[in-house]
Amino acid sequence: MAENDKEEKKIIVDEDWKAQAQKEKEILKKEEELEHKAEEKEQEHPPMPDADFTGLISMIATQAYYAMGLIGTEQDKERPPDLGVAKYNIDTLGVIEEKTKGNLTEDEAKLLESTLHQLRMLFVQLSERGG
Repeated sequence: MAENDKEEKKIIVDEDWKAQAQKEKEILKKEEELEHKAEEKEQEHPPMPDADFTGLISMIATQAYYAMGLIGTEQDKERPPDLGVAKYNIDTLGVIEEKTKGNLTEDEAKLLESTLHQLRMLFVQLSERGG
């Protein structure tokens, strides 16, 4: 009987070990799945470009175009222009122009000047239409 007790204990120990090994295997599998999902997500969203002045101007100008209703998505085709938001974004570019005078490259200054001119002209046109 003493031998049977020892054998049973061995079986229990072996079963515990198998259960623990199975748990570890499942944990590793879940970690691999998470890593794979992270890799897929990284491929969906490529790394952002380096931040630069041109990107800043483009980002604020895009917000102004969107607020004026000149660009958008399928979902907001019927959205009326928000000239208050557009004016804010245009004014923000004006502040950037004023505060960076003399500190921009020639190309940066031209970009900012032409972007502001275009946005201001469009804003005036929309304002006159009552947009």
